[in-house]
Amino acid sequence: MAELLPGAEPWSAAGGPAGALCLHGFTGSPASMWPVAVALAAAGFTVELPRLPGHGTTVDDMITTGWADWTAAAETAYQDLAARCEQVVVAGLSMGGSLTLRLAARHPEIAGIVCINPAVVAQPAEVLDMVRGMLAEGEDRLPGGASDIADPDVVGNAYPQTPLGPLVSFMEGLDALQPDLGRITSPLLLMTSPNDHVVPPTDSDALAAAVSGPVERVILERSYHVATLDYDRELVAEHAVAFARKTTAA
Repeated sequence: MAELLPGAEPWSAAGGPAGALCLHGFTGSPASMWPVAVALAAAGFTVELPRLPGHGTTVDDMITTGWADWTAAAETAYQDLAARCEQVVVAGLSMGGSLTLRLAARHPEIAGIVCINPAVVAQPAEVLDMVRGMLAEGEDRLPGGASDIADPDVVGNAYPQTPLGPLVSFMEGLDALQPDLGRITSPLLLMTSPNDHVVPPTDSDALAAAVSGPVERVILERSYHVATLDYDRELVAEHAVAFARKTTAA
């Protein structure tokens, strides 16, 4: 495995009987969820911020990973935290939000879930077929861009390319997630950036309509996709902490 990127280290914090699991996004690293994790730890939560397989190093490390690896890692982290805590909340950004939803569908005992610009809606079949065709022609990655952050003083550490095999796996995972959304009964805090250039804000609308539990919504007017590091980062952390306190106090 290649050397970790700065800020890509997994992180844990010992705290009280309530736990919080924080999950980062596709091609990202724990750095993107660091402000939320630190705020939850400061509020007294026992926190786990894992690094998902293939992330936080190089695209070559990610090429061989997929949805099964990331969901397994999220499940293991949740089970470990739940064994040590009386109640657990789960928070995720982008694909981390998708993984959060999958956990909530399988674990109705989760006290509350926080989804920040979550990827929810499955891609049209023609998009998936197009990416599969590129793979079949021998392409394994596409040039990416800078992390989608409005604040020019903040630089994310997501990969500069998008690995196509993992992207197909992620798309297939979102497709498989659709029937699970209605099973989610845990309270949901849903934070959405209207100016997200990675995940359409309409994904949040679809999620709010699909879940069976109560939904609170927060609009992040000043931030792009990686809102946890953007102009609204303090707002995101404050809302996450308040929601986590409320749902674990019941």
